[in-house]
Amino acid sequence: MSSLADVLEQSLTQSGGTPDHPNWVDLVDRIQRDESSALEELYRIFSKGMRYYLCRQLGPQDLDDKVHDCFLIVIQAIRRGELRDPDRLMGFARTIVRRQIAGHIDIAVQQRKQQVDLDVGAPLPDSHLSPEAAAMTSEEEQLAVSVLKGISRRDREILTRFYLQEQTQEQICSEMKLSETQFRLLKSRAKARFGELGKRRLGRKNFKVF
Repeated sequence: MSSLADVLEQSLTQSGGTPDHPNWVDLVDRIQRDESSALEELYRIFSKGMRYYLCRQLGPQDLDDKVHDCFLIVIQAIRRGELRDPDRLMGFARTIVRRQIAGHIDIAVQQRKQQVDLDVGAPLPDSHLSPEAAAMTSEEEQLAVSVLKGISRRDREILTRFYLQEQTQEQICSEMKLSETQFRLLKSRAKARFGELGKRRLGRKNFKVF
């Protein structure tokens, strides 16, 4: 069975790179300067291997979001200077992907335990929200709207079109003049910014991100 290292190595080779002598230093430097071409280049190199490995470990559900979340974490870590040796970028990305997989598995285990607890003789709750629950839901909706207003216009448009208006990726790319890769990167970055801003305003970690 192929390891994650093998998968990412194969992905790099198929993308036209040279695994023995990639110009990681130049690529990392361009990422730190926020060059869009560098982001797309790195995405092409790693996305296929990440997609395959994440799908094998976690299944196909929400696969695109998981791939883009991992990629975004790699980019953010590079910009924060956490990658001290650019030539070790591949191993750096492998570590991040494995941590994300472990996190998803841990969440799935906890959700499964909660579901089992609910299934064991628990009475079904009233389908109508209590006044307190309704007030909390309304408050969270108002907060979400406020947070949307606090992010950039482009980020807000991506999230609103995709999650609220339920437009297709093809329609959004056509009307916003984006490539498929640009759309995925923008959507992942917008989700991350929305979540970070929401957590700061709410003062807790479980702010719902679409």
